[in-house]
Amino acid sequence: MSSSSKVDSSWSQPSPSSISHATGLHVTNSLTGKLELFTTKNGSRKMKWYMNGPIQCDSTHLGHARTYLAFDIVKKILCDYLMYDVTLVMSVTDIDDKIIARSLEQGITCTELSREFEVKFLEDMESLGVSPPDIITRASEFIPQTIKLIERIIEQEVAYESNGSVYFSVANFRAMPGKTYCKLSPKEFSEGEGGEMEAEFLSDKQFPLDFHLWRKSKPDEPSWDSPWGPGRPRWHIQCSAMACDIFKNITMDETTDLCSGGNDNKHRHDNVLAQSEAASDSCNQWVNYFLHTGNLNVEGLKMSKSKQNFITIGEALEHYSPRQIRLFFLLHKYNSEVNYSSYKMYHACSVEKKLVNFFENCKALLVQYPINSFRKWDDHASYLHNHFQESKDKVHSALLNDFDTPAVIYTLLDMIKMIDLYTINNINIVSLIVRNCALYVTKILKMFGLIPSVSDMIGFPLSIDEEKQRQDFIAPIISALMDFRNRIKQLARDKFSRNLDTEVLDECRELREIMPPLGISIEDKPDGSCSWKFEILDAEE
Repeated sequence: MSSSSKVDSSWSQPSPSSISHATGLHVTNSLTGKLELFTTKNGSRKMKWYMNGPIQCDSTHLGHARTYLAFDIVKKILCDYLMYDVTLVMSVTDIDDKIIARSLEQGITCTELSREFEVKFLEDMESLGVSPPDIITRASEFIPQTIKLIERIIEQEVAYESNGSVYFSVANFRAMPGKTYCKLSPKEFSEGEGGEMEAEFLSDKQFPLDFHLWRKSKPDEPSWDSPWGPGRPRWHIQCSAMACDIFKNITMDETTDLCSGGNDNKHRHDNVLAQSEAASDSCNQWVNYFLHTGNLNVEGLKMSKSKQNFITIGEALEHYSPRQIRLFFLLHKYNSEVNYSSYKMYHACSVEKKLVNFFENCKALLVQYPINSFRKWDDHASYLHNHFQESKDKVHSALLNDFDTPAVIYTLLDMIKMIDLYTINNINIVSLIVRNCALYVTKILKMFGLIPSVSDMIGFPLSIDEEKQRQDFIAPIISALMDFRNRIKQLARDKFSRNLDTEVLDECRELREIMPPLGISIEDKPDGSCSWKFEILDAEE
């Protein structure tokens, strides 16, 4: 790989091999395929990020959730944990062959079709808790900027007009000093798959791998006037035009720090890179870092309508909550291949249940052992404190190591086990340690988007439906306690009972056994006291 496909040395990029992972964020850069230390262009915490949005012509599905949930989590880590000031620009593709074909089928305009699915996409993202980007751009609203960018590329003699279309010249670009084509997918270029190979346009090209910048419109297709005749911009030039224009307006610099998208966009991103760098003879590296999410399969197969395993966001939410879906993706690295299955979702739900039970246990313990009640610090407390510190170090390292969220989740689960061991059969509980651990877990889960940021309590807040359901528990529980009280009072009145102690203990045991179906768990302690918590019931119960 040529030097121009590596990180631009003018960005003062340190060598990853000479820096410990504990000193900075390292990301898997698709440009090099290596784990590299991340730095912004000017070395500050201000970061420019361009992300591809969806092509607005169909329902939002789990593949979209895989990409946009993953990058929502990445952005939260960057902003809330690493304190980057991120400006995220997301494009919306409303000019595309698929949109045109679908709109013609339905007898509506491309604008009507794309706006319909744009609204649905944003609604689905909101239902999953995905924060909106800072700036959203539509390709159709940047036609003048796109034409101007194409003219700049033509001036550099890296593009040419042919039969009403404009093509990017791969050969001329590669002949420019310091320029490299196919940095992200060099194998595809060597195998002749880097450009557009439509047979109807091959005769218009100077070289088969040349690709469209501006495409002459056919009858009944949407078109815009241009110096080369009526036509429309292609997907990749839309990205270059929107990103360069936005970032130039807000920072006076067309380049960006980070670009992201799905794994299947790598070859398109090669074209975006080449176009952006061709527009300027002094820019050999438009972006230093690319992040790409891994593919999503359903039950081991690539998701597609033909295989009848196409799952929309709405369909997924009929079976699982937004928190469970987000937790499922947190259990996979953003760039790993994901297999969505009922078994994997069951595992995510079981992890959620462990977290919920942990928070309920902590809340119950803090009621029984208030933090203002002094407890002597002993070896058990010291051991838990040290494990807590080690866990925080592991979480920090995992987040800096390419946003390794699975490692973070499993570290938290391991810490929860240690807290459970500490509280079981321990009559000298230092509740302040447990509280600090619970607050830390809450903080990390809040950063991941599993807990609303407005919550200032330990654990998961209750929704309105959950609060009503919990209130509905009260009546049968109170009735059970009243029955228990009446029976104990009757036994106390019966002074002639020969087995009064045994009968009272039997009544207490029976109360403990009837409570779990009512949603309350009572646990006897070695010192003769007891504690309670809300019991998490399985769905079939």
